[in-house]
Amino acid sequence: MYELMIASLFSAAHQLRGYKGKCENLHGHNWRVQVVVSEERVNEIGLVLDFHEFKRIVNEVLLTLDHSVLNEVFPFTEINPSSENIAKWLYDTIKKKIANKKISVSSVSVWESETASATYFE
Repeated sequence: MYELMIASLFSAAHQLRGYKGKCENLHGHNWRVQVVVSEERVNEIGLVLDFHEFKRIVNEVLLTLDHSVLNEVFPFTEINPSSENIAKWLYDTIKKKIANKKISVSSVSVWESETASATYFE
């Protein structure tokens, strides 16, 4: 089994609805995203997925969130833009965009600071 990981960044603001504390106020983060994919075999040239293509897919999805107020971006208009919900949304969205159905998204981690992250995996 092979695993590939890429990390990327985006900046966005959010506020947590129903939260009792500072995070209920609008505030921003420089988010770090880590995406891991896996596959049992490499292709005919020895790759699971071209890193350039992998980064393109992830960055295309992150453009939706970058420099936004997450509460104004669907589905976060309806669900809290928590690190946990962002990680799951990214997992689901990236999974749909990877053309090779043999490649699995293993996990997505979303870091809202250098010391706090949430990871989603199935």
